[in-house]
Amino acid sequence: MADALTRNFGSDNVSPVCAPILAAIQAANAGPSGSYGADPFTERLTGVAAKLFETDVLIYPVATGTAANALALSQISPPFGGIYCHTGAHIVTDECGAPEFYTGGAKLLGLPSTTGKIGPQALSAAVAFAEEMGVHHVRPSAVSVTQATELGTVYGLPELSALTAAAKRHGLNVHMDGARFANALVRLGCTPAEATWKRGVDVLSLGASKNGALCAEAVVFFNRPLAEGFERRRKQAGHLWSKLRYLSCQLLAYLEDGLWLRNAAQANAMAARLARGLAELPFASLLQNVEANEVFVALPEKLIERLEKADFHFYRWPLIEVSEGAAVRLVASYATSEADVDDFLREIRKLA
Repeated sequence: MADALTRNFGSDNVSPVCAPILAAIQAANAGPSGSYGADPFTERLTGVAAKLFETDVLIYPVATGTAANALALSQISPPFGGIYCHTGAHIVTDECGAPEFYTGGAKLLGLPSTTGKIGPQALSAAVAFAEEMGVHHVRPSAVSVTQATELGTVYGLPELSALTAAAKRHGLNVHMDGARFANALVRLGCTPAEATWKRGVDVLSLGASKNGALCAEAVVFFNRPLAEGFERRRKQAGHLWSKLRYLSCQLLAYLEDGLWLRNAAQANAMAARLARGLAELPFASLLQNVEANEVFVALPEKLIERLEKADFHFYRWPLIEVSEGAAVRLVASYATSEADVDDFLREIRKLA
């Protein structure tokens, strides 16, 4: 039987922890250190993040992306607020109501599009409706954008600027779900500052777990006044680790010498290689532009079943309707190799 990991395109979460981050954890494990963030790793992290983003930031490590998103949103929206996002956003479909729970009742308001992105016109129209409804509707409070999106697309800098400008006109705080922020940054070829606060982003959920970390995410506030009280919110939610150094050391190893961008570049390149191979097949139809590390493709149902029996792992994607066959999602990670991609393409030609 083939190595299941090399044939697993189900998610970038299936990848192992990359060696530099494991080494950083091992180094942080050498002897005692201060608890609850009073350690040299956590203390150094704020300075590293400030240098990386070219501005003073407040950064708070947490263990999961769900925690990062839910706690960030609870900080920028009241319980009677409305948070605008894409209908397929992770905060809507995959977080078990955590944003609503931690905000104390704020409503997620999904805006549809075929690209995974939301635009300023749709946002403005939704806000206008809320204002017309007055007290009978939740108060528009925030917008959450996913970068890269859940459909593997990336907001261009002009697109992001237009959306955040509309948000600011309506008095909305702007959150970015950056579970795959590194993949988007590689695609954009710009600095982290240019892709976030210089485009109007107030708070970022910075992901690392999908890109080589063991379990490390961070909430990064560019709009520092919005962070007031966040330390207690994180503590109350049970996400302040007593041994916080084991999160912070991962983030330091991830960010300090460009590991995050190298890992993301490999993942993006393997997704692009996969997309090029699929585009050559007459029975495969790419369903989205491949701009990060996810590939969405329509395949015949019988072929999907044969691939599954051949120990390939991926997800069917019912959120995308296709006229023939079924939509599937294939995800590359930093650990995906050219041999892995070529093996999949070779097998798909043989099984077809």
